[in-house]
Amino acid sequence: MTWRPRWLNRTVLGIGLASLFSDWSHEIATTLLPTLLASMGVAAAWLGLIEGVSDGLSSFAKMASGYYTDRLRRRKPIAVVGYLVTALGTAAFGLATSAWHVLLARATAWLGRGVRTPVRKALLAGAVTRETYGRAFGFERMMDTLGAVIGPATALVLLQVVNHDYATLFALTLIPGLIAAGLIAVVVREKERSPVPHITFGESLRALPARFRRFLIAVGLFGMGDCAHTMLILLATQKLTPVLGVTKAASLAAGLYVLHNVLYAGFSMVAGWLADRFDKGRLLASGYFLAAVMALAMILLPANIWTLAAIFAIGGIYVAIEETLEDSFCAELVGEAHHGMAFGTLLGERRRRLRLEPDRRAPVDGLRNLCRLQLQRRVVPLRRRTGASCVRGSAT
Repeated sequence: MTWRPRWLNRTVLGIGLASLFSDWSHEIATTLLPTLLASMGVAAAWLGLIEGVSDGLSSFAKMASGYYTDRLRRRKPIAVVGYLVTALGTAAFGLATSAWHVLLARATAWLGRGVRTPVRKALLAGAVTRETYGRAFGFERMMDTLGAVIGPATALVLLQVVNHDYATLFALTLIPGLIAAGLIAVVVREKERSPVPHITFGESLRALPARFRRFLIAVGLFGMGDCAHTMLILLATQKLTPVLGVTKAASLAAGLYVLHNVLYAGFSMVAGWLADRFDKGRLLASGYFLAAVMALAMILLPANIWTLAAIFAIGGIYVAIEETLEDSFCAELVGEAHHGMAFGTLLGERRRRLRLEPDRRAPVDGLRNLCRLQLQRRVVPLRRRTGASCVRGSAT
């Protein structure tokens, strides 16, 4: 009998858990960021500046990290440093007394996030066989999504537990953040590899296979026609308000979004299982096709609870297929020695796509925005505690 290695080994499990804990950590901070800035009395434009600078720095770091780490014998130390920087930068929000302090902390955290991401994906691809790429990346996507959903909900709970003490709350984000770094350092194993000889960045791009470059073009074209999934909440609220009233319509839209997120997490594993048994290119095309079906349904079907539920469900399923298949197909198309550069390039293309369509990351931003609405209802304008570096808000 032929021995077949397990795909859910300690490295895959460690990376999946690290994704969950790290997203849990920084999504708590991201959810509370607008309220923190409001407590400082700064203009709303600061939020856009902070997000824009941080995202731009993260995008640059992904490309640079992917290129650089292909030339190292061991990638894992870079990933550990990236997770540590993200955790410390996120916790540093609690030390901020002005908007530029928040900008510096957020940019630092997102720099670490950008550095670690292509390395994490390269480590994941290196821990399994080509025949199990789909399940490994599907598991990682599922865990990442769960962490991003738990984070905003945890922010609501912790805010009440610590009596709106923001310094304490942001300090608590160190717990899941450091757990994530520890998982990468202790649990994840990196197998021996030969580093790529030093060549320029441009030469590294040209060294990527022609089929991978065609794949990137398809990813970019799809992104040009894709839509922001947080708009589904607005669509459902607007269509249901005349029948149910604004309060019930908003609550129902939130419930539909929960359905979307559950299907996104669950179908990430289903998509990964299918990717290991069928042609990845055709499966990815089927995910893109489902996106077109969702768009047509939004345009052509009468808006009622059942059609909206179908639209939300299709949206969650196709995003699961899209992200899982893009990652696993990328790993399959490019040799293991160049995985860092390949994933850095793919992530850079995704970042460009995100700039074209704000709030694209469905399971993260939708729930985060809903939690922000709850915070705005429950938290009165905050006041700084005299003589301290933390910010408190008075309870309503």
